[in-house]
Amino acid sequence: MTALLNVILIALELYTYVIIASAIFSWLYAFNIVNSSNQFINSIGRVLYNLTEPALRPIRRFLPDLGGVDISPVILLLAIIFIRQIIIINLMPLVRGF
Repeated sequence: MTALLNVILIALELYTYVIIASAIFSWLYAFNIVNSSNQFINSIGRVLYNLTEPALRPIRRFLPDLGGVDISPVILLLAIIFIRQIIIINLMPLVRGF
């Protein structure tokens, strides 16, 4: 059971990096820093969008319109930190106690 919880923690950490990369990429794309006509750049953007959009879409549905500012990645990162802390503080001691 400890191995399963460790795998979940690693997956959450990797997904945190994907969310951060997606946010940075969206800024680079919005400010026209990266070449949007490059096929490689578009494929990276599509992959990041497909990885993060299923988790961000429900959050965006409940957030008010902030005029072009998207704070849904921040809320998702806070939720991931919260879930990681629940696993580390509450579940790991239970599993190690057996």
